[in-house]
Amino acid sequence: MQFVDEASIIVEAGRGGNGCLSFRREKYVPKGGPDGGDGGHGGSVYLVGDDALNTLIDFKYQRFYQAESGRPGQGRQMSGRAGSDLVVKVPVGTTVIDEDTLEVIADITEIGQQVLVAQGGRRGLGNIHFKSSTNRAPRKTTPGTDGERRNLRLEMKVMADVGLLGMPNAGKSTLIRSVSAAKPKVADYPFTTLVPNLGVVKLGMHEHFVMADVPGLIEGASDGAGLGLRFLKHLTRTRLLFHVVDVAPFDESDPIEVARAIAHELEQFSPTLAERPRWLVLNKLDLVPEEESEARIAAIVEGLGWEGPVFRISAISGEGTDALVQAAHRWLTEQRRLENEDEEAAEREREIRERMEAEAVARTEARLGRRRKRHDQDEDDDDFDDGDYDVEVEYAP
Repeated sequence: MQFVDEASIIVEAGRGGNGCLSFRREKYVPKGGPDGGDGGHGGSVYLVGDDALNTLIDFKYQRFYQAESGRPGQGRQMSGRAGSDLVVKVPVGTTVIDEDTLEVIADITEIGQQVLVAQGGRRGLGNIHFKSSTNRAPRKTTPGTDGERRNLRLEMKVMADVGLLGMPNAGKSTLIRSVSAAKPKVADYPFTTLVPNLGVVKLGMHEHFVMADVPGLIEGASDGAGLGLRFLKHLTRTRLLFHVVDVAPFDESDPIEVARAIAHELEQFSPTLAERPRWLVLNKLDLVPEEESEARIAAIVEGLGWEGPVFRISAISGEGTDALVQAAHRWLTEQRRLENEDEEAAEREREIRERMEAEAVARTEARLGRRRKRHDQDEDDDDFDDGDYDVEVEYAP
């Protein structure tokens, strides 16, 4: 199935039914009076999180969603039937943004979480509501109101505990293949990973965590270069980052400069995400002679001024990967325990996630703003009239 993590849709709630103008006219019932019923409320549109979905591909083919309108009222004080609500399923991890105001309407992060995105129109009142001692035959009714219509942008972010960060060909896909059942594409050229991949790392019968492999970053990713700006947002859902560095790059680039460039792009995209716990994972040690490996590792760690955890692995052979995932599982377990037992820790985690989301949305707003500016510029160019000129054309004999 094609992976699509962004889509634009239009939702429209149902219109409320009109009130009825009616009078009771029955044999042997003098002075029956007004009996027009009310219309039915229009149906609303809801989005609900569904764990069976992992892409927004369906919204690329169907972009318009409309709830049912309410039925009009009838005589004998009969109210019209209310319109049915429309419930649209979206993947868990979907952020809903109003494209017109760029307001974040909701962040759907739980299975079954339901969000109202378009309110149904209110019903109209029948003439029975307007009778009085001085107006015994009212001919007044009210119409139903229109349902809310909104242009929405859906952005899905994968839900994972650990995110893999690094340059193309750093070995991220090989690592996730080594420690989970995920089978992302692996090849000896850059950008083999074009979409995020999720892998469940199992450590026992009931112990596991989810790892996310996103497409490799390049310099300028935070400004839209390569695939970075589109997929960096997926890391905002993670608790822990593995910064995977190739210690023996085939292009003989400097691993220190490469790692610094990635850290810079991460900070440019989201300063809060850059402050997330990040572990240095030095990969492809199988390509370095044993007598050189210690000196090379020490030089990288010292050159980066790294003070956090450092792991040495060979993803293709599996060397060091078990110690890496065991340490990650212990760390994640401890973090969850702290959040369950300490309300302040849980509140800090919520605040961090909110800040990361706000920074990611700011990037999205800037990107949409640039897109609109280019669109407006193109329209101005099309409308530009360069005047009439007399041109002499010579034709070849």
